Amino acid sequence: MTRTIAIIGALNEEVEHIAAALDNAMHTKAASLDVIDGTLTTNAGERIAVAATVGGMGLVAAAATTQHLIDVYHPEAIIFSGIAGNLNKNLHIDDVVLGGTLRYLDTDMRLVGQWKPGTEQEPIEEFHSDPHLLDVANQALDDAGITHITGIIASGNYFVDDPAKVEEVIRSTGADAVEMEGTAVAQVAARNDVPALVIRALSDNADTDYEEFKGFDISEYANTAADLAVDILKRL
Repeated sequence: MTRTIAIIGALNEEVEHIAAALDNAMHTKAASLDVIDGTLTTNAGERIAVAATVGGMGLVAAAATTQHLIDVYHPEAIIFSGIAGNLNKNLHIDDVVLGGTLRYLDTDMRLVGQWKPGTEQEPIEEFHSDPHLLDVANQALDDAGITHITGIIASGNYFVDDPAKVEEVIRSTGADAVEMEGTAVAQVAARNDVPALVIRALSDNADTDYEEFKGFDISEYANTAADLAVDILKRL
C-alpha cells in the first residue's frame, strides 16, 4: 500500500505551493478544511500519498485538524509547518526552530493525568517531534543553507507581545520560540501513535506588538516553507 504523509501548513499560499508539487491533486472539503491530496515521487523513486491543509489558528483548531487528518487519511507521519515568535537571542527572523521539545504555556501538565484516555500512561510535561523526522529536516535545512536549531517550542492560546510576557515564557518553559498550535499537534499525534514533526520559522521577535505583527508581509515565508516541506517529503 502507498504510504501517506500529512502536512499542516500555516497559510493558503503555502499549501497551494505544496499542491503544485503533487501529481493528481484533488480538493476535499470537510470539517471546515480544504484538504489537497495527491502523490509525489521521493528521491528513492517511491510514490507516496500526501494530504495537505491549512490548520487554522489556536490549539483547538490545530488539534481538530490533526485528528481529522489521522482519521480520514491514516498518515504514517504528520509534518506541521508554521511561524513563531523568536525567544532566542542567538536566532533571527527567518531562522528556523525544529520542535525537539514542545510545551504548553497555559496548561498544568501535572493535572493532565491521562493524555491517552483509558491507559496507564504516566503524566508527562512535554511532547517531542519524531527523531527520524528531525534528522531528515535537519539535513534538508542544512542543504538549503537555512540557520536552524532543534529546540523548545512553547504553545498557548494568547499572543506573546511584550517583554514581561517574554520573560515569563522563557522562565516557565525555556522555549526558543513561541506560537499557538504546535504542542496540540504533537499531543494529538502522540495520542494516536503517529510520528510528528513541528517546524517553526521565526517571523518576528516575540515582544512585537500584535498590531505591528499584523503588518508584516509573510507571503515570502510561504514559498520557503513549502519548498522545505516538499524537500523533506522527497527524503522520506
